[in-house]
Amino acid sequence: MPRSYEFLDHPGPIPFAHRGGAAGRPENSMAAFQRATDLGYRYLETDARATADGVVLAFHDRTLNRVTDRTGHVARLPYTEVAKARIGGLEPIPRLADVLGSFPGARVNIDIKDAPVLGPLLEVLHRTKAWDRVCVTSFSDRRLARLRARVPMYTDRPVCTALGPRDITTLRALARGRAAARLAGLAAAGVACAQVPASFGPVRVVTPAFVAQAHALGLKVHVWTINDPAAMARLLDLGVDGVMTDELVLLREVMAARGLWDHAAPARREPGPA
Repeated sequence: MPRSYEFLDHPGPIPFAHRGGAAGRPENSMAAFQRATDLGYRYLETDARATADGVVLAFHDRTLNRVTDRTGHVARLPYTEVAKARIGGLEPIPRLADVLGSFPGARVNIDIKDAPVLGPLLEVLHRTKAWDRVCVTSFSDRRLARLRARVPMYTDRPVCTALGPRDITTLRALARGRAAARLAGLAAAGVACAQVPASFGPVRVVTPAFVAQAHALGLKVHVWTINDPAAMARLLDLGVDGVMTDELVLLREVMAARGLWDHAAPARREPGPA
């Protein structure tokens, strides 16, 4: 029987603010996360990278170059230097602990961007008692496996994680009718959802068969990053369980038109023992 995850306890498809809603404010900034919550979003999507001295940032890129007014590799810089950077020349790069602490009613989807962040990330989740409030994903199967192996050292609570690339490929094969024994133990391993693009190049990933097969395995389907209202509507009609977007107002309008928008924060229990 699949585990129950408080992170996924939501009445209907989940609207995620991708990087806080990057179309409206500088991505992964406290201003973006604040705007998202002001608009009624209770699920924030962000990234995790570590500085040279192990401070976990809510930051996507390997370097500061693209989105800030400074340059350099995040992993090679101490936090004191990274803290001088401004996203879009305006907003400081937030620490993940500050995001979790500043928005206690929000749930946070965290994409692990590099291997060195694993240990510091677990420490942040332990200190903030955020296990029930997060779902962790990555483009690296190895990182996810290492995270799942280490979580029991910190907590006996079920921690939501997503499929890695290899298992997403397996799930797609299964949706096309191919046997895949590998997925049988996913629930026990702490895997709760498949977070995927709607398409990968010319190949459509999210199909009726893919959604049906994921649901048959007890997996939720969350789709990124959808900024077109017609695509949002099509995916919701397919029965996906979550949509990640930069266009927060658009997704809210599409969901509200279907009676799917819920402004109330998800029910929160007091954090249990770590």
